[in-house]
Amino acid sequence: MIVLAGTIGAGKSSLAKALGEHLGTQVFYESVDNNPVLDLYYKDPKKYAFLLQIYFLNKRFESIKAAYRVNNNVLDRSIFEDELFLTLNYKNGNVSKTELEIYQELLANMMEELDNMPKKAPDLLVYIDVSFETMLARIQARGRDYEQIDNNPELKAYYQQVHSEYPGWYDAYKVSPKLRINGDELDFVNNSSDLKTVLESIDAELLKLGTQFVENQKDSTD
Repeated sequence: MIVLAGTIGAGKSSLAKALGEHLGTQVFYESVDNNPVLDLYYKDPKKYAFLLQIYFLNKRFESIKAAYRVNNNVLDRSIFEDELFLTLNYKNGNVSKTELEIYQELLANMMEELDNMPKKAPDLLVYIDVSFETMLARIQARGRDYEQIDNNPELKAYYQQVHSEYPGWYDAYKVSPKLRINGDELDFVNNSSDLKTVLESIDAELLKLGTQFVENQKDSTD
């Protein structure tokens, strides 16, 4: 399993789709477009932050359990990033200490259950590192009304907070091997040549790790 990580607007869904096609495998996408809480959160984060994070946690738990049961797949954002957003909302006063502790206890129980799955960890985490300017440009380009700074100028400070949290999160991530992709130098969303370079980098890392992805690609070319 390959897990993608990165800030809002990093290009995770685009790369997940391309990876799925490249490797001929299933993709598990983040629950965004059909999320009944997300737009409410952007309108009133203090009221909906805890509900939103519980919703995401449940969906990501479902996705990673399903992904662990199937060999060789791609996961667009995972349960490993989830606490970052809840903790940020706690820092911003949108969730209480009690809510934070309830969430952390629930997450710990979920992670304990994942330890009993046949697969214990992802094969590789691919972290898409983008500048704040690229993050904002991609958020604007995908056009979700509730995400737009023009509609809610206060979002810019929130996006800056989210962006600032990711380098530390990536450095602390120890669950699996990891690979950093520079999403500014390699515009894999809009440039096919850059996408090819990114896919080749991931292939090389998988080859180095000796994963089953590589064996499957060999089999498909025999």
